Amino acid sequence: MTARELEMMKVPYHLVIEPQESPSYFQKFDPSKILILPFSNLGLGSIPARNWVWEHSMKQGFKRHWILDDNIEGFHRLNRNQKPKVTSGTIFKAAEDFVDRYENVAIAGFNYYSFCKTTDKVPPFYLNTRIYSCILIENDLPLRWRGRYNEDTDLSLRALKLGLCTVLFNAFLAGKVTTMRMKGGNTDNVYTDKDDRLKFAQSLQEQHPDVVKVVWKFNR
Repeated sequence: MTARELEMMKVPYHLVIEPQESPSYFQKFDPSKILILPFSNLGLGSIPARNWVWEHSMKQGFKRHWILDDNIEGFHRLNRNQKPKVTSGTIFKAAEDFVDRYENVAIAGFNYYSFCKTTDKVPPFYLNTRIYSCILIENDLPLRWRGRYNEDTDLSLRALKLGLCTVLFNAFLAGKVTTMRMKGGNTDNVYTDKDDRLKFAQSLQEQHPDVVKVVWKFNR
């Protein structure tokens, strides 16, 4: 879904895939836009791939890199309580320009479309909160993705604990499909436990016992 939207918006991108996925992807996408990972079926979710993307970006000499989940249905501009779909990559450039104004923004990204209702009054961005699914990362961070669950929250927390900032844009939104609604990826490898996400919460509590506690909320 994400690649389809980026094609429509004429935004340059790469699809990062495991070797066994090559036949199906090469049938549907420009081979020059496909990067094949040097490993497969590690059973560790998206962590190895995300770290490989980070290193690849650094080798290319970039200051930052975007990493997007593959199930984003569209991108939107929130303005005056309307959320029209965008048809160009201007929102990515605007986010990059904003982050470039500051020296201490470690991670930035777009909020979820569903989290900014047209009936609510929200600011253009939130500071120092979690960044999920559509993420702009400073390559020089002394951090890498880790663990198996809640890796987005974990990375955001570790950046904040370094005294750095995160910026979550509400002005620019990503229409991500709800987690576990689609087959493949983490749905098959990570979101397989039938424990109402208890392991997710416990793993984050183990990583950050100073700020995390496990509770029952939203029926999980």
